[in-house]
Amino acid sequence: MKKTFYILILMLCANIALAQPYNVYHPSEYNHNNFNNMDEKVLFILDFSKSMTEHLGKESKVDLMLDTMSQILPYINKKTEVGLRVYGHRVGFTQYDACKASSLLVPITQGSAEQIEARLAKTSPRGMTPITYSLKKAVDSDFLGFSGKKHIILLTDGGENCDESPCVWAMDFIKLRKDVQIDVIAFNVNDEDDLDQLQCTALVTTGKFYTANTSSELVDSLKKSLRMRKNVDAKIIQNP
Repeated sequence: MKKTFYILILMLCANIALAQPYNVYHPSEYNHNNFNNMDEKVLFILDFSKSMTEHLGKESKVDLMLDTMSQILPYINKKTEVGLRVYGHRVGFTQYDACKASSLLVPITQGSAEQIEARLAKTSPRGMTPITYSLKKAVDSDFLGFSGKKHIILLTDGGENCDESPCVWAMDFIKLRKDVQIDVIAFNVNDEDDLDQLQCTALVTTGKFYTANTSSELVDSLKKSLRMRKNVDAKIIQNP
């Protein structure tokens, strides 16, 4: 299956060469004219699905993610426009509602690191994993009004479970647009099919794919995705 998967990606690349309990923001509410649109815009899409409550060592995965983000955020250039979208942070009355649980909590603006950290601290993992829906909302709404390069950093501890495929969506998306790069960090993901889907989502958008199973690997993945050179200390996971 894995061999067939990579053959499909190669064929796709060849074809391309040829041819509400949360405050949700909408980009139309903000004036982007004062920003340099030639600079890269960054959007974090972070996993707050129920599985993030599981533990790695003595800490939950969500706590490790939050600790890592609190270490990374201060090192982001204040002139870089950065935003935050989360998914799985609410359950919903039906599966349909749960699969629409994706919200832009911090709009893509300069100097947003402190606001992102504050909103993360108030968000808890509860629901499902609507990755594809989140990516659709990101490119259709969150980046609306921005020109230039757009960079999504998707951090997830599992694959899509809302009857969609981020890989198939990405393949269709890049036929129309080439201005969005998606980096994917698979945090403690072991299912091969999920890993294939996530890797495909990154590769077809010319993004990077990282796997992380420890706090230090998570820090390293985020640093590489953000192209950071400064040292950021990682919290060591102690086995029980």
